[in-house]
Amino acid sequence: MSAVNQLKKTGGMMKKAIILSSGGVDSTTCVSLAVDRLGADNVVTASIFYGQKHKKEILAARKVAEYYHLRHYEFDLSSLFQYSNCSLLEGSTQEIVHESYAEQIEKNGEGKVSTYVPFRNGLMLSTAASLAASLFEDDDVDIYIGAHADDAAGDAYADCSEPFLKAMGDAVSIGTYGKVHLAFPFAKLNKASVVAMGLKLKTPYELTWSCYEGGEKPCGTCGTCIDRAAAFAANGVKDPAL
Repeated sequence: MSAVNQLKKTGGMMKKAIILSSGGVDSTTCVSLAVDRLGADNVVTASIFYGQKHKKEILAARKVAEYYHLRHYEFDLSSLFQYSNCSLLEGSTQEIVHESYAEQIEKNGEGKVSTYVPFRNGLMLSTAASLAASLFEDDDVDIYIGAHADDAAGDAYADCSEPFLKAMGDAVSIGTYGKVHLAFPFAKLNKASVVAMGLKLKTPYELTWSCYEGGEKPCGTCGTCIDRAAAFAANGVKDPAL
């Protein structure tokens, strides 16, 4: 829906959007989608530091916000995850697995993978809901999250599944007096389809970072690097960030 049509729909008041921005492919596609729908003046981004081993994701999210001239907010929730041994976290004794998610599930069976951060999306969405209700007290606000079907496949990330997102959406709406809603536009799409949409929207993928390692260049062998490469290859284009 165009910004003009959205204006008509809301009786002259523009809908607002907060995008949970990790600086990666999926959330950045959400940013470009929201800007296309609502206009940059009605979109803000929010990033969460949760104690991960590097801050390259946060830096990428800042660049994306600057690209679109958006207000950007950052929150540190790392203390909440200090007791987790998830391999993504700075204090973890586990090494990051350098295999595709499909290989990990084939080897270990369905269920959570070592890069699942306990209830991370629930906490992030709750943070964004509080921010939305504070910044836009009298407005209708959508919180965008870039979770897609590949994330939920094999129950690898339970907090990316449609049942979880729908339940969180209900809770957010009830807890904000019907003012704040959860948008998960990619829940039925695979990553290749997300990239296809982003390419049409001219999403600045050259600014993004997905790799779980924090090196100078993406490692190319962790689960998210493998999935990212496959998504761009499926669209017949070279990853602009490489």
